[in-house]
Amino acid sequence: MCGRYTITTPPAPMRALFGFVEHPNFPARYNVAPTQPVPIIRVEGGRRHFALVRWGLVPSWAKEEPQSLLINARAETIADKPSFRGAFRHHRCLMPADGFYEWQAKGRGPKQPYYIRRRDGKPFAMAAIWDNWMPADGSELDSCAVVTTDANATLAPIHNRMPVILDEKDWALWLDPAATPRELAALMKPAPDDLLDATPVGTAVNSVANDQSGLIVEAHVTPPDPVPEKKKRKPADDRQSSLF
Repeated sequence: MCGRYTITTPPAPMRALFGFVEHPNFPARYNVAPTQPVPIIRVEGGRRHFALVRWGLVPSWAKEEPQSLLINARAETIADKPSFRGAFRHHRCLMPADGFYEWQAKGRGPKQPYYIRRRDGKPFAMAAIWDNWMPADGSELDSCAVVTTDANATLAPIHNRMPVILDEKDWALWLDPAATPRELAALMKPAPDDLLDATPVGTAVNSVANDQSGLIVEAHVTPPDPVPEKKKRKPADDRQSSLF
């Protein structure tokens, strides 16, 4: 899954890369978390637009907010699952990022966080969907979810899922309202094994209150303590002498 990520590229280079109309001004973020406003790029009127939406999808047809926060949509079921299929058909978007975090289980000890980014340091786009929800009070909420797939060989030792990272040449197709399910399915695949690096970082990222550049600095990882072997029990004495 993808539950935390970073956006550190300044607004002007971000606009040049993604080609959206607006001129937003936003600070670098080193620990973006669910329920927070996040930038997406979507197509409206044939042009790309920048928008801030809540991370945690609420389907347009929902009578109330889901009890479980829908921050990720699995590529394998996105076209059929009621919570996601409408947004997948009509409201696909890009989520700009410079990296994301994942946590590796370490036996009995606490999970080890890793920061994952492109080896060349460039920003990238995660495939995402968005929807517009109107609760009973008449307000409106735009929200989104990241599309995830199986982990590639780089991330598999850390976690079994990863966000779908779209190649720049495929951004237009993902945003194209006329794209077919077959074309879209071909895009929802693990990133190439040589695209990303995973760096162990400190546990300060575990708290959403922390949001500074030091979170992505490599940390020394202590190998987990070996699990002591259980001593073999001697067979019980049945008071009969052995023949050998």
